[in-house]
Amino acid sequence: MPVAVTIPSYHHHRIYASLFAIAKFNKSTMASSSNNNSGAFTTIKERITFEKDIKKSKFIAIAGSVSDDKSAMSFLSQVRDPKATHNCWAYKVGDQYRSNDDGEPSGTAGKPIYSAISSSGIDRVMVVVIRYFGGIKLGTGGLVRAYGGVASECLKNAPTCLVKTKVPMGVEVPFDLLGVLYHQVCSLHIYFHDSMIMNILLIVSLGLDNRRD
Repeated sequence: MPVAVTIPSYHHHRIYASLFAIAKFNKSTMASSSNNNSGAFTTIKERITFEKDIKKSKFIAIAGSVSDDKSAMSFLSQVRDPKATHNCWAYKVGDQYRSNDDGEPSGTAGKPIYSAISSSGIDRVMVVVIRYFGGIKLGTGGLVRAYGGVASECLKNAPTCLVKTKVPMGVEVPFDLLGVLYHQVCSLHIYFHDSMIMNILLIVSLGLDNRRD
């Protein structure tokens, strides 16, 4: 939510106090929104694959970054193998998640994959685990360990990055103090989005730069 701060022209020192308040607002906003889709989150940088043979069955886990259900289904269509015995999967985008056992006993594949994603702390990610049956049944417990284990190992090996979202905010400042304002906001890694003149005040829209660390 945008925030507006009025800075009288006869109190230059209030610029610094107001900008300090903006910086604090920015940090608290990002911290409070980290649990939903609009906050900072950790995701994987690139597609990663992990393979493991378990009692003659080959398991291939493929993880990729997704942004919503549509991109998740697109990722699934790209990596699934129609010749495989099972293509089980799960994804997590903020509070939204889905999983699928693809023919395995209920709760033995998709759910363990999702649990691995949730435990990893990685968001906006999908993991597809492809299984080629080798002739030996693993049982429900064995399947849970197999699917959850390869998904966990896949994510453990994935390079990750922290994505910080933009936080809009606004400041009302007299036109003759624009230069002072600009100097201060640059030191806080804030960029000018746009501005408009209303009476004797300049209304400036600011935003935190969207960066990946």
